Amino acid sequence: MKIAQYLAALATLTAALSPLAAANQPDYYPASYASLVTAARKEGKVIVYAATDTAAARPLVKDFEALYPGIKVEYHDMSTTELYNRFISESAAGSLSADVLWSSAMDLQIKLVNDGYTAAYASPELPRLPAWSYYQNQAYGTTYEPVVFVYNKRLLSPKEVPQTHADLARLIKADPARFKGRITTYDIEKSGVGFTYLTQDVRVGGAATWDIVRTMGASGLRLQSSTGTMLERISSGENLIGYNMIGSYAYAKARKDPAIGYVYPKDYTLVMSRLQAIAKTASHPNAARLWVDYLLSRRGQNLLAQRSDIYSLRSDVTGELTIAELTRQLGNSLKPIQVGPGLLVYLDQAKRLQFLKQWRQAIGR
Repeated sequence: MKIAQYLAALATLTAALSPLAAANQPDYYPASYASLVTAARKEGKVIVYAATDTAAARPLVKDFEALYPGIKVEYHDMSTTELYNRFISESAAGSLSADVLWSSAMDLQIKLVNDGYTAAYASPELPRLPAWSYYQNQAYGTTYEPVVFVYNKRLLSPKEVPQTHADLARLIKADPARFKGRITTYDIEKSGVGFTYLTQDVRVGGAATWDIVRTMGASGLRLQSSTGTMLERISSGENLIGYNMIGSYAYAKARKDPAIGYVYPKDYTLVMSRLQAIAKTASHPNAARLWVDYLLSRRGQNLLAQRSDIYSLRSDVTGELTIAELTRQLGNSLKPIQVGPGLLVYLDQAKRLQFLKQWRQAIGR
């Protein structure tokens, strides 16, 4: 085929695909959105650095690629700390890096915004999201995930299962020998999400949080940087209880593993949201915008809850893993973590070091 014929065929295909994509867009999207889709197709792909398991993201990736033929998702699954450090390092070197960063370490995502690494984008989906869930049109919450206690159902009777933070402390104190070396949580010095959870715990629970940490520390607390590792050790019975764990992963594990149970603490349940940000240096900025809009859209959010076992942020999505259902169950005890500069408090070097010092003292390290 001659070059002129090839270009003509490509133009015909693009023209045919653009109305198809437009037909799948919500009616409140601007008429100019078709131009964004066309520009994204010319880019051909979007590079996503994510701290969401590849298995959980796979349905989203497949649906996005089906919705936008010709745009491939290059998906890199890594820990929250690795994601942040890798992006900063690549940015400093001027090398190819992420177009979109999607992470549950909310504080590190806001730090990227604050330090000028992200691009502003007013998604047409933002008016349909909770006001607390986005910041400066640069960090966008995508999920509504409760922070839970996880326990071994075979080794802890229903009446023993702690329903509040104070219950957990009482349970451990009542029988220290039984729980010696059998409580687990994130190592906040290695896990960005673990650090976020504990700082927010202290914000909501105050001094009582440190009492719980000291109680767990006295029991020989087992620290991990991976949710998967904690879930496996609770399932095997090596550990009995996991503290401050991601509810979405606990839910998915419990569906397949009869040994796993989980609890939304009734006194307060922290709720985190995985934040997306578009890199200011994105090599595929238009495809990045499409990906952000897709994850925020009702279509993407429905798939998130139904196929990826991750709680949806949108109030117009129905089902078990949704903000509506959690609100029905827990009401005002839900404490979503505000997306904004308040998350930066403990990233101040002096405050971070002081917090980590208090943590080490509390767990006896």
